[in-house]
Amino acid sequence: MIKTDVIIVGSGLAALQLARQLQEQLNVMIITKNKVRDSNSYLAQGGIAAPVGKEDKVGLHTEDTLTAGCHHQHEHIVKNVIRDGKNIMKSLIGDGAPFDRKSNGDLALGMEGAHSIARILHSGGDQTGRYMVEYLLNTLDEKVWFVEGEMVFELVKDTRGHCCGVKTKLVDGSIKYYSAPHVVLATGGAGAVYSSNSNARTATGDGMALAFRAGAALSDMEFIQFHPTLLYLDGASRGLISEAVRGEGALLIDEKGERIMEGVHPQLELAPRHIVAERINGERLSGKKIYLDISPVKDFEIKFPSITKMCKKHHISLSEGRIPVSPGCHFTMGGIMTDEFGKSTIEGLYAIGEVACTGLHGANRLASNSLLEGLVFGERLAKHLITANINVSAVKTDSKPYGNPPELNIKRNELKERMMKDVGIIRSEQSLTRHLNWLNAQSLSYKTELDPLSQSDIQTYLMWVVSTLITQGALVRTESRGGHIRSDYPGENDEEWFKRSILLIKNNHQLKVVHDEQHQIEIYA
Repeated sequence: MIKTDVIIVGSGLAALQLARQLQEQLNVMIITKNKVRDSNSYLAQGGIAAPVGKEDKVGLHTEDTLTAGCHHQHEHIVKNVIRDGKNIMKSLIGDGAPFDRKSNGDLALGMEGAHSIARILHSGGDQTGRYMVEYLLNTLDEKVWFVEGEMVFELVKDTRGHCCGVKTKLVDGSIKYYSAPHVVLATGGAGAVYSSNSNARTATGDGMALAFRAGAALSDMEFIQFHPTLLYLDGASRGLISEAVRGEGALLIDEKGERIMEGVHPQLELAPRHIVAERINGERLSGKKIYLDISPVKDFEIKFPSITKMCKKHHISLSEGRIPVSPGCHFTMGGIMTDEFGKSTIEGLYAIGEVACTGLHGANRLASNSLLEGLVFGERLAKHLITANINVSAVKTDSKPYGNPPELNIKRNELKERMMKDVGIIRSEQSLTRHLNWLNAQSLSYKTELDPLSQSDIQTYLMWVVSTLITQGALVRTESRGGHIRSDYPGENDEEWFKRSILLIKNNHQLKVVHDEQHQIEIYA
């Protein structure tokens, strides 16, 4: 068993920020199932939202975040994250981080949906994620050890129930053990469990499934954000068209050239994402083709080099000014329930970034708040871990087998297609029950032993777990709020659901609903 001080699972912005802050004090190991740069962070076209402009304020950014999230948050959590984020961004700017600037040297602050003021910092136009990941990677030293190509498939706990390490599966089927008093999940979201999505193919919700199997509480899994504008060709999504394009003036039109957001929302194309996505979805279901009209955007190819490259790859003529679009899964608002430092409900286990449910995003994430969240919680958790008591030698693993290995007959592509159809932009009791019945018919269990399985089969199994959790949460929440839209419950039900979260906790594989005194609903699965 290989020992270190801190294990970080995942290699996105939150993971790298944490490692950067820890490296002077502790030995850090970053484990990723693929390559270090295979993450949603690296693909991020949008920027980082922060109130660094002269006319912007923490309170204004807070209000925009609460409004976008349908007030399914606690104001103090949102305000504190944005306050800390502002300070971090000013520090990064002062350190020379590569943010875009105007010809006069001022920061070029962009506008995106549901923001009331231009506050989005970008790098390389639409390449913010790649630029920031490379920037953080270049700040790391030899005390940060990267392990690539190993898939974490189980969290190891000691006899006290504390998380003390991980088990990984290699491509050749072998298993390795790594030990640390602190294990941090920074594995990203679960967008890739949907057939149409903007995510890296590795974003399959592994960390959520691992934490759930270990007994940690998950929250708000039903809130899934569907990005309104994915490039759509030949019946499939081909990549993300950043909201910043609409922020620069692009319009949503049908094949006749008529705008589809007029009369729908005062902010038109820059309305909250769930509203725009629902509108496009409805128009497409009526038989219309929807396009992003980029003709109002000046210097499109200069401002959006990666989108330009993607369009040219798929033979989209930018001179014609129309990019065919359709919504697709983009962001997971829910995840592993954490406190203000990133601590989960299991001692020794932490979660930061999209895998976590911190209370910032609510029912619908405000554009470009995700990278800010990763930076904030990476720094917060580092401060906590540096002062925490570390005693690696006291760890004793308790490795009890789960039971007999399964025959894994589930088809991964079928699961993704069913998720898009039945647990997608619009849900209902009928569609959710249909999908849950199909999941249950796969004869899998939350206690399934994974040791004998291949990397590929483990991946499929973990996707089954996450799909089940999203579906269970969506079935229980009998209202429409933010990224959770029910055709059979079309409105918000504040009397029953305002600020109520659905917690998912593993307990003897039995399903029951409990109302607790904190106005949360717990599902024990």
